[in-house]
Amino acid sequence: MKKTTTLLALLWISFFGYAQTDASYYLPSDHEYDTTIPTPQSVLGFNVGDWHVSHDKLAEYMKELAQASERISIENRGTTYEGRPLLLLTITSPKNHKNIDQIQKQHMMLSEPEGQSLDLSAMPTIVYQGFSIHGNEPSGANAGLMVAYHLAASQNASVAELLQDVVVLFDPSYNPDGLQRFSQWANTHKSNILNPDSNDREYTEAWPRGRTNHYWFDMNRDWLPVQLPESKVRIQSFTEWLPNILTDHHEMGTNATFFFQPGIQSRVNPLTPKMNQTLTREIGNFHAEALNKIGSLYYTEESYDDFYYGKGSTYPDVNGSIGILFEQASSRGHIQESDNGVLTFPFTIRNQFNTALSTLKAAKNMRIKLLNYQRTFYSDALKEASQSKQKSIVFGNSKDPATAYRLAEILKRHKIQVHSLAKNSTVKGKRYAKEASYVVPLNQKKSKLIHAMFDTQTKFKDSLFYDISAWTFPLSFNVNYSFEKSIALAGSEIKTLAIADDKAIEQSSYAYLLEGHGYYTPKFLYTLLDAGIRIKVGLKPFSIEGNSYDYGSLMIPVANQNMNSEMLHKKISETASGLMLTIRSVSTGLTEGIDLGSRNFETLKKPSVAVLVGDGVRSYDAGEIWHLMDTQYEIPVTKIDVRQLNRIDLSRYTHLIIPSYSGSLLNSSTKKIESWIKTGGSLVAYRDAIKWVNKSDLAKVELKSFKREATGVAFDQKDNYRGAQNIGGAIFNTDIDRSHPINFGIEQSTLPIFRNSRIFIEADKQSYNNPIRYTKKPLLSGYISKEQMKLLKGSVPFKHVRKGRGNIILLTDNTNFRAYWYGTNKVFANTLFYANFMR
Repeated sequence: MKKTTTLLALLWISFFGYAQTDASYYLPSDHEYDTTIPTPQSVLGFNVGDWHVSHDKLAEYMKELAQASERISIENRGTTYEGRPLLLLTITSPKNHKNIDQIQKQHMMLSEPEGQSLDLSAMPTIVYQGFSIHGNEPSGANAGLMVAYHLAASQNASVAELLQDVVVLFDPSYNPDGLQRFSQWANTHKSNILNPDSNDREYTEAWPRGRTNHYWFDMNRDWLPVQLPESKVRIQSFTEWLPNILTDHHEMGTNATFFFQPGIQSRVNPLTPKMNQTLTREIGNFHAEALNKIGSLYYTEESYDDFYYGKGSTYPDVNGSIGILFEQASSRGHIQESDNGVLTFPFTIRNQFNTALSTLKAAKNMRIKLLNYQRTFYSDALKEASQSKQKSIVFGNSKDPATAYRLAEILKRHKIQVHSLAKNSTVKGKRYAKEASYVVPLNQKKSKLIHAMFDTQTKFKDSLFYDISAWTFPLSFNVNYSFEKSIALAGSEIKTLAIADDKAIEQSSYAYLLEGHGYYTPKFLYTLLDAGIRIKVGLKPFSIEGNSYDYGSLMIPVANQNMNSEMLHKKISETASGLMLTIRSVSTGLTEGIDLGSRNFETLKKPSVAVLVGDGVRSYDAGEIWHLMDTQYEIPVTKIDVRQLNRIDLSRYTHLIIPSYSGSLLNSSTKKIESWIKTGGSLVAYRDAIKWVNKSDLAKVELKSFKREATGVAFDQKDNYRGAQNIGGAIFNTDIDRSHPINFGIEQSTLPIFRNSRIFIEADKQSYNNPIRYTKKPLLSGYISKEQMKLLKGSVPFKHVRKGRGNIILLTDNTNFRAYWYGTNKVFANTLFYANFMR
């Protein structure tokens, strides 16, 4: 297959000749259409491409279409954070609809041993088609209107035959909230006389832009972590069907053309079978044929890769499916100048429409190949697992059952078999408690996916990555884990994962104690502090009544509270419900170690938190903080726009968090922030915000760097050379001082940290000022260049600076990455509750 095609008849048109585009621009000219099926124009009130469809109109049309066509059924699988429906259409022949449950059951048998004897000749292929997971890449979702109409209404025999051989799971909008946000922007700024000038405001979205979901997450990175509601229902649909092909329709820069997979071959994940890429290439021939026919430029096997399994185009590859990425040059509005001429929104839609249909054509023509590949994938996976010396994985955290539970929850979402731990065990010196640990047998059909989630990798064919190079889940959750040569530790299989019943808390007349290891400790603390309950934190370990309490243990005295002992007990019990915390009552203040009345118990203050948002702030980082506090900790957070900061009275906040930031908008607020810190405020600055803190003289920290001196690097390799110095996302080990408040609640003396920045802070000469420090051999999983590794070794990802009565806390790395780095969420939480004890 040629990588590009000659420009035959590109429809990049001058804006002077632009006119409204009717359905004939998209649809095949030789098809007749059923007039009883509503057209998009009849429901939307405009032709597809004349305006950007809003999600509410998109959903309305899909419902009308399903009601009118016997080829379509529709279901609402849930809602987004903003309450929009997460629709899925099943599009196939009426005959298949009558037998859809049997078709699904038979198709799923391909992944089981009994599927080896199935006759494939009459089985349809299953195709999952999804659109616009990035809301401001809307040509996919808008093309979906025409694709659904075409499949529902075409009376051409070829469509009837296709729908007999293919079942289409049709996801019209992967990201309803983002699509709604962007459509409003583009439509609000549309002129009557369309203006392709790229300087027009239509093409420069306001922060945080429409790419992301409600909490500003890039949802095309959540297929593996599955932390967002849109992902949860999508993965449920995927795992219930295991489609043969999944498509993911995107957009890229305006000056590009059109991309379809395969991607760069040196960056294919080693767990992906070679046959996957062979079939992807064969499917690509159908896309090339379709785009050649309409004269559109395209390319393949460049720019994009198939390494990180958390993307829509790669997650299928580790599940016996074929993932297909489409990237269309974006008009980012209705019409825009580009290097290839004036690019219209309808043109982008037409390319997406044609490749959606070419996918279905490939699914029909390659039906037996695709079905057989999926069957072979799972039989080979089981064979490899049975021959491997590794038979199971045990994981858990004896003092933090919630974190282990949330990891098990992710595995169950992927339909991975998870077992309980048969009994309390010690494995390789690590203790695993039955109620806080799990066992994953490796001899199961999802064995490749399990390895994708639990394995580490430090050697690679290529030094460039489109996304992160490491995502090992037990490291991100900071749980103990071990690959075992037997399944002796496994108890019964957990069919339905459920939080264990709360242990009754005995009422105390003196005090309540809990260690700080539990993941939901911040939620527990804030709820009680908000109720006016006094809580103290122990700065040193102690033992009492036969139980040991670690650094950062918490004490709630009964005396002198704002409620009586009965009400206090009730409030503590209600607040702790479902949080998987161990809370004990004690009857004395005498301990082995610091007594409960010691000065080494400090009183906590309720945090009042503001986070900086707006231009210059990395929206992903800000969204992760907002999401963590809002949905996990349930701590209110005030989002302050950079441009409004000078008008805000900061005295009402104990903390100001600056996510990764670059720019000059904050410069006018430097004195205001400095004054607030000196009077007792705590500034928490992440990643690139550290450079601003340094430059503004709020604090001075020594940053390490190196000068690039390329030797023997040719001109056409310069981008690869520069790219190899990026740390796109890898996992590194740190030594921690557990006595320091930043590490309260962390059980081990080491802590895995995710890093995708090149900010390196020199360690302080005083060791006690380096409570978190990268080890001498820090790489646990992922890629880092030798030059960057030299800078990383021995550097510190955390720095505390005193300023007046306040604090400046600097964090070089994202502790809240993509909502699944539970292991370092504690570091962030500790900045909120314990900043004043770090002095």
